[in-house]
Amino acid sequence: MASNQSEPWTSTNQYPSFRLSRSGDTIGSMLAGILILACWVSLGLYWNISARSIKPVAEQQSLAARLARLPVWLGFVLFVAAWAHPFGPVAIRRTVFSDSVAVASCALGLFVAIWSRKVLGAEWSQDVELKQGHKLVERGPYRFMRHPIYTGHLLMGLGTAMGSGLLVAFAGLASLAMGFWIKLNQEERLLLRAFPDEYPAYKARVKALIPYVF
Repeated sequence: MASNQSEPWTSTNQYPSFRLSRSGDTIGSMLAGILILACWVSLGLYWNISARSIKPVAEQQSLAARLARLPVWLGFVLFVAAWAHPFGPVAIRRTVFSDSVAVASCALGLFVAIWSRKVLGAEWSQDVELKQGHKLVERGPYRFMRHPIYTGHLLMGLGTAMGSGLLVAFAGLASLAMGFWIKLNQEERLLLRAFPDEYPAYKARVKALIPYVF
């Protein structure tokens, strides 16, 4: 009799613990998604507010050169698709650890991007263009990376892709990286022309995206 009574007790207590575990995972995933979204919203708000105090343009970029950076926008579209309407194969399985790394990466990227944007100040522009009285900025994060704003965005993109776990989100990250690489090279050519003496020395001394590495 004792053995017959113990079996139902064991089975009925396994299911609630399983449901609690799944419920905890779902809450954790939702929290990670909310924090990642909060990072992007914060970045967008800061970008729009700070864009009001920039220098007038001295040399604009052509439409063809702007269109060459379409992979950046494609990357953002794929991020939104991966989160709003998840589809396609899973690239990495989401766990508490992966969600934590995703949020940390997004938060670090937000910090780097905002710090870089603040230091760049009135010299910043959405397109690759020269400002009136343009100055070469080498302080703050620009002591360690020539393009820290792109580093910040890519860290946020990495966190967004990891937080989704879907292959389409990592495709978005790859597209984002391709677009920023195109824009980076456009900026390099412009700055070499605008600062023929200072920029080659700066370029030789400071890496592009990852301090002391790349």
